[in-house]
Amino acid sequence: MWFSVRVSIGLLLITSSVVASAETLLVVGDSLSAAYGLPSPSLGWVHLLAEDLKPHSVKVVNASISGDTTAGGLQRLEPLLAKHHPDLVVIELGANDGLRGLPPSETETHLRQMIEAIKAKGSQVLLLGIRIPPNYGKRFTDLFQSLYPKLAHETGSGRVAFFLEGVGGHDDMMQADGLHPNEKAQPILKSNVLLGLKAIGMGLDSTRQAPRQR
Repeated sequence: MWFSVRVSIGLLLITSSVVASAETLLVVGDSLSAAYGLPSPSLGWVHLLAEDLKPHSVKVVNASISGDTTAGGLQRLEPLLAKHHPDLVVIELGANDGLRGLPPSETETHLRQMIEAIKAKGSQVLLLGIRIPPNYGKRFTDLFQSLYPKLAHETGSGRVAFFLEGVGGHDDMMQADGLHPNEKAQPILKSNVLLGLKAIGMGLDSTRQAPRQR
């Protein structure tokens, strides 16, 4: 209950204090954003976010694919940017890279190229930080987890430090596989992203700036 009240107050403050600038928000992610294992996509955090942003004239496009890696996201990105012309892109990728033991340097390179491509279009980026189990040892885990703050700092991107904050490590928030958040966790994930939007200056009130030239 305390967490719910705290989040509600925080989101209210964001809504009332920051000037809106985004018209289209694109989410490029994997199963964590594709509502994997949920009874309906409408129960996923991206859909919940879209419902919250609808009154503020922000369109949310979910281009998440279960099982996707940063290499796959990079390959798909340019057509998505050309089709949707997003003002803001939320990147939620890397979990599958880490679970497969792919070199963190490759994950970093792919994410960096995605960020550079997005910013070249004049769009903003919100990078969702991911953590992985210590299956491949401490060095691998540390390298993986450090790439998110490093990229955000070096590229001037917004960042959610840990996308699964309040969810990861809580059995009652996870599906039976222990990897994917369940229905109960989705509002918390949505709140984590909403709070992250404040860091990149995306507000949710009725004061809008002139549309960006496309």
